[in-house]
Amino acid sequence: MGIKRNRIVVKVGTSTLTNEIGNSNLRKFEELALILSDIQNMGNEVILISSGAIAVGAQKMHLKEKPTELRMKQAAAAVGQCENMFLYDKFFGYYNKTVAQILLNADDIQDEEKKENLVNTFETLLEQEIIPIVNENDSVSYKEIESEEKIFGDNDMLSAVVAVLCKADQLVILSDIDGFYDRDPRLSKNAKLISRVEKIDDGTYALAGGAGSRRGTGGMKTKLQAADIATAQGIDVIVTNGKNPRALYSIIEGEQVGTLFAAQRQV
Repeated sequence: MGIKRNRIVVKVGTSTLTNEIGNSNLRKFEELALILSDIQNMGNEVILISSGAIAVGAQKMHLKEKPTELRMKQAAAAVGQCENMFLYDKFFGYYNKTVAQILLNADDIQDEEKKENLVNTFETLLEQEIIPIVNENDSVSYKEIESEEKIFGDNDMLSAVVAVLCKADQLVILSDIDGFYDRDPRLSKNAKLISRVEKIDDGTYALAGGAGSRRGTGGMKTKLQAADIATAQGIDVIVTNGKNPRALYSIIEGEQVGTLFAAQRQV
């Protein structure tokens, strides 16, 4: 059936980008850079939503555990974001790709003028075949770390917001499990993967559990919320395992991978 050339947003979480002791998973950084570069070479436009700044920063600062105090979280985010972008620039550079950093606050989405400028920035970068790498601006904004006034909540929601802003065709959320199950696969051997969800409703949310990996913050509930936002705007959402980034090839070829949350028809 051939490859459909489109605009794809890929979200990668902390559990994919770090190893069990909290250090950067260099193999995953390099593999992700290779695959996304290759996908862009096929004529697709690529936007990467990347987590991991606080976890990576905490390790680089030699903290014994992930910080809980706001000022330490923000300091770790500043250090970790620098480290992550260094690695992305290095590995994407191997494949002759230019990357750009975009750090977002809630105000950037809520203020119409800022939002328009943000959309223009994305469009210009994509026109120039530059890969935007997006994260929350945790080093200066407390709202997305600790406030009850969160807009994004975590990068699952951020990825949906960016996908809608950029009018993406697909949003792929690389998780730490294979997709959306009828029960928690960590607790039940009888859990079954749901390959396709046509509509997200109360019953769908009832199947979602709490937070997943101990290194990340996003559980299946936030992925459902993200899928709810994106599918309502006509964007297909796929949740699959970040341990196998090569599944992105299958996704752009239209093959069944993980769980597909089907885009709702626009009236």
